Amino acid sequence: MNIFERLDASIELPEEERMVLDAVRALAAEQIAPRAGGYDRSGEFPWDNVRAINALGLNGMFIPSAYGGAGLSYAVYLACAREISKACASTGVIWSTNFHAMKPLIDFGTQAQKQRLLPRLAAGALASLVITEPTAGSDATGMTTRFEPQGDEIVITGTKTFITNGAHADLMLVFGKWSEIDDSRKSISALVLERGAPGLSVVREEDKMGLRASSTATLAFEGYRVPRANLLGAPGDGLKLLLASLNKSRPSVAAHALGIARAAFEDAVAYINERRQSGRRIVEFQGIQFMLADLAAELAQCEAWLWHVARLVDRGATDIGIEASILKMRAADIAMRIATDAVQLHGGYGYCKDFRVERLMRDAKITQIWEGTNQIHRQLIGRSFVHKA
Repeated sequence: MNIFERLDASIELPEEERMVLDAVRALAAEQIAPRAGGYDRSGEFPWDNVRAINALGLNGMFIPSAYGGAGLSYAVYLACAREISKACASTGVIWSTNFHAMKPLIDFGTQAQKQRLLPRLAAGALASLVITEPTAGSDATGMTTRFEPQGDEIVITGTKTFITNGAHADLMLVFGKWSEIDDSRKSISALVLERGAPGLSVVREEDKMGLRASSTATLAFEGYRVPRANLLGAPGDGLKLLLASLNKSRPSVAAHALGIARAAFEDAVAYINERRQSGRRIVEFQGIQFMLADLAAELAQCEAWLWHVARLVDRGATDIGIEASILKMRAADIAMRIATDAVQLHGGYGYCKDFRVERLMRDAKITQIWEGTNQIHRQLIGRSFVHKA
C-alpha cells in the first residue's frame, strides 16, 4: 500500500456506507471516467452520468430517511464527491450541487416543506444554488435580486449569473432581498423555487475553460411567482442560511478539488514510471522524486484535514467556518499545483488533449475561484486571529 491507499483505508465508515462508496468507485471507473473526455470536448450536459448516478440512488445519500433518503454520513458523501470528481470533474460538481442547494432546506425547512420537496430530490431531481449576480460575487450582500410579497406569493425580479445546473435544475434555492426590509444585510432572504412557472429564462450558458460539461448559466427572473409557503425561514433570515450553507458546501468543493488532484497525481506517477529519458525512467531522477515528495506530502495532509472536518460535521459541530475555509483554500491550491506539475511531468504530451492531465489542469482552476475566492478565504482565516479591542 502507498500512503494514499493507507489514507483511504483509514476512513472510518460503517459497513453499509463502505459498500456505497465501493459502488460509487465502480460506477466512476466503469462508466463516468470513460465518458469524461468526450463530454469535455462536446460541452454537452452529461445526462448519461446523471442517470447512472440516479440509478444508484445517490441523491438520497444526504436526505433523511423520513423524506425518502438514506441519511448517510457527511464523511461518505465527501468520499463519494471526491471519487466522482476524480472520474469527471463536471459530473462531480453537478451532483455535489444538489447537496449544496438543498442542505439548507434539510437543516432549516419546515416539516411541510421537507415532506413536499425532499422526496423529489431523493428520486433524482437536479438542484441549483442561486446566489451570484453580475455585480455581487464574493460579497453576496451586494445582490439586488428582489423578493416582493404579494398575498400568498412572492414575486422574484433580478438576474443571477454563474449558476451551476441553472439551465436544467428542477429545484432552486434562490437568495434575494425582501422588498419590505431596507437594511442591505438584514433583507437577504431565501426561498425554494420549483421550475415550471413563467418568468424565468436562461439568458445564456457559459463557454468555459474547464468543467465544460457542467451547465453554468445566467438566469433572468421577470416576475417569477413562488408560493409564500416556499420561503425558507422568515424574511431576512437569508444571510444566516447562506453562511450555514457555505460551511457545508466548502468542504464539498474541497472534496471536488481533491478528486481532481488525486487523478492528476496518479496520472503523473504512472507516466513517469513508464517514460524514459537518457536511459532511465523519469521517476528515477532525484529532482523528480523531490517534486513528488512535496506534492504527496501536501496532498496527504490536505486529505487528512478533509476527514477531520467531516468528523466535526458528523459529530454535530456548527462553528466550523474557519476549518472549512482552510480546507477549501488548501485543497484548491494543491489541486491547481498538482495538475500544473502533472502537465509539466508529461512534457509536451501534457499540453495535448490526448492526455487527461490537460483537462484536469483546466478543471482545477475554478476551485480557487468559486465558493469564495482563495483570497477571500485567506482574509477570513487571518481575520479570525484579530483580538477584539
